[in-house]
Amino acid sequence: MPARAAAGNRPPSVRTAFVPGSRLAGWVERFGAAHGGCVLHDDDDGLRLVAADGAEALLQAPWPVDGRPGRGSDAVERLASLASQPRRLGLLLVRRGGYGLGIAAEGQLLASKAGTRYVQSRTAAGGQSQQRFARRRSNQADALVEAVAVQAAEVFGRGSFEYLLPGGDRALADQVLAHPALQEYARLPRLAYLDVAEPKAAVVKKAAADACSVRVQVTDAQPG
Repeated sequence: MPARAAAGNRPPSVRTAFVPGSRLAGWVERFGAAHGGCVLHDDDDGLRLVAADGAEALLQAPWPVDGRPGRGSDAVERLASLASQPRRLGLLLVRRGGYGLGIAAEGQLLASKAGTRYVQSRTAAGGQSQQRFARRRSNQADALVEAVAVQAAEVFGRGSFEYLLPGGDRALADQVLAHPALQEYARLPRLAYLDVAEPKAAVVKKAAADACSVRVQVTDAQPG
């Protein structure tokens, strides 16, 4: 198969970035300049920039309007204004190796805690060894969920917030939020899951900034 044909069959490259509202106008200008200009479309998913070279960028607000629209003379300004509002959210980030918790507003942590907790990976072993391993892994996961739920209740109790942002391992986060200790917080509106590495303190700090920024999904142009 010719090299160009093979390349054309590959899915386009997609990457995600987070842009604070204060920097959004500059980011849009640079995107247009780098791709030969672009046209802005306002659709149900967010603001979509379609560039002359075929690249696209989808800009999404960090939270819903909820009766508090951003202000500005155009859609980009209004989105930037919306993302700059000082709304508060609770962060619950969990993976097999640990957890990170926090209350964030305007990209900063108002309260936080991170910790480690080990849950073994799956194994390809069979027979009784696999069953023992599965029981041990299940017990470790249960202990992680219990520990994170208790710590989250303590951190979340330090201040009020209106949204919950889960991240990391979706299944584990859902189990933590189903714990009775978090019953009142589990009822809050949930924002889109945040993909994070093992949630150490630095990861939680970055997650707070990302959670209060515009989520930008860039799809590169297909090679000709």
